[in-house]
Amino acid sequence: MPTQYGTKIFGWGALTSLSLLASCQSPTMIAQKEDHLAAAGFAFKLADTPARQQMLSRLPAHHFVRRVTGGQAFYVYSDPTVCDCLYVGDQTAYAQYQQYRQAKALADEQQETAMDYQDAQWNWGTWGPGMGGGWYGWNPAWGSWDPGMGSIGW
Repeated sequence: MPTQYGTKIFGWGALTSLSLLASCQSPTMIAQKEDHLAAAGFAFKLADTPARQQMLSRLPAHHFVRRVTGGQAFYVYSDPTVCDCLYVGDQTAYAQYQQYRQAKALADEQQETAMDYQDAQWNWGTWGPGMGGGWYGWNPAWGSWDPGMGSIGW
């Protein structure tokens, strides 16, 4: 069905399903997150009564909600799928958890960064024409093309 913005590809149901699928986390990922919540100082509260079960079902699953009571902020993380519980923490616990997340993101990024490769036997010429000293498309503004990885063979 055409719209003013072009052809409609997905219906709302399909779009909603895709967005929910993208936000899904595996039970292992959730359990790891909850281990870090506990380590940061969040208290663990089981939904072990019908009233708690009903209230747990009203919260967004696997997301934080903030509640201010008596001038103090509390953060609640609900898990109706893995532990059937809540994690409740104050501003200090939440800040500690966020600090962990930032440190983990930095560590993950550093792990993905290209490693420093040292191999005197490496030969760029083995990879075919254009990979040697006169590499086509090389921008002189990037500096010397000699990466110091051994004989180029050209």
